[in-house]
Amino acid sequence: MLKTGIIGCGKVARYHARALRNLPGSDFRAVCSRSLEKAVAFGKEYDAKGYDDVASMVRGEQLDMVVVCTPHPNHKTPAIEALNAGAHVLVEKPLAASLDDCDAMIATAESCNKKLGVVSQRRFYPPVQRIRQAIDEGKIGNPVLGTVTMLSWRDENYYNSDPWRGRWQEEGGGVLVNQAPHQLDLLLWFMGDIEELYGVYANLNHPYIEVEDTALAIIKFRSGALGNILVSNSQKPGIYGKVHIHGSNGASAGVQTEGGAMFVAGMTGEIDPPFNDIWTIPGEETMVEKWKAEDARLFNETDAIAYFLERQAEDFLLAIEENRDPLVTARDGRNTVELFTMIYRSHRTGLPVRPRTDHE
Repeated sequence: MLKTGIIGCGKVARYHARALRNLPGSDFRAVCSRSLEKAVAFGKEYDAKGYDDVASMVRGEQLDMVVVCTPHPNHKTPAIEALNAGAHVLVEKPLAASLDDCDAMIATAESCNKKLGVVSQRRFYPPVQRIRQAIDEGKIGNPVLGTVTMLSWRDENYYNSDPWRGRWQEEGGGVLVNQAPHQLDLLLWFMGDIEELYGVYANLNHPYIEVEDTALAIIKFRSGALGNILVSNSQKPGIYGKVHIHGSNGASAGVQTEGGAMFVAGMTGEIDPPFNDIWTIPGEETMVEKWKAEDARLFNETDAIAYFLERQAEDFLLAIEENRDPLVTARDGRNTVELFTMIYRSHRTGLPVRPRTDHE
């Protein structure tokens, strides 16, 4: 088993602790927080030792892998400290709140010859895997149009639940940075690199926060395909998140990744199972109801949040053992940060923008 640990003791860290404790390939040993008292209390719940220094934790426990669960703008420092101390690092989404932080983390991982990945566990959902397989097998021709629609809700209690929420400096952004990265990652995984983007954002009905609650974008991909993004936290009580891909042969495949009340770590109860809500691939149109029943059974018979985090942690641990890339790499994480950064840049300049290179 590989020795594992967690940095950060917030709400989402509990899901990762359960995942790392449950995995047969993980020996969950330690947790780190700026508050030693908090780390010790958290660790007692999961039979792990508490630390208040990342390097001391990694070296003291000889950890092979850690998961970074700190607030978004605070991912860089603990990730770099863990890499330099000898651990492979999996970072909660997004990889960081800025491209400069992403590039610093990636450069450190490369210089230390360590794996660096980002959490995007929805890639492991069966309905998402079906879309990726359909693209790989040419069942829709080439992807020519991709859309993300996420209509959801966050109330004032949510933004008051942590002091860093809803502020540019502490959170790095709003719906684009916190709620949308999963769907943005899937869009890029299916459609490829972006050539140009025009985007806008607004705060429509959350006057008590600084950041955006709604954002839109029109995308031209390097392949020549087109894309559209609409994400919002302004619809009560939270409706759905969907990613749809349309192919050059006219066939379409889609997934509803979120349904009902949108998931909030430590605050949300049951959520609806993901399912393929569009599937017009010739000969497979009648499969969606069978798949929907199978996917709902898996989702409802497991602790779904922990289960899919386990699948990603399992893949990351195997990537370490097999010396291969994990399914979701740091470069993938950077691409998502690039995407929401481009929307912010486009809004502020009022012009279409292109991706920034690593060295700009």
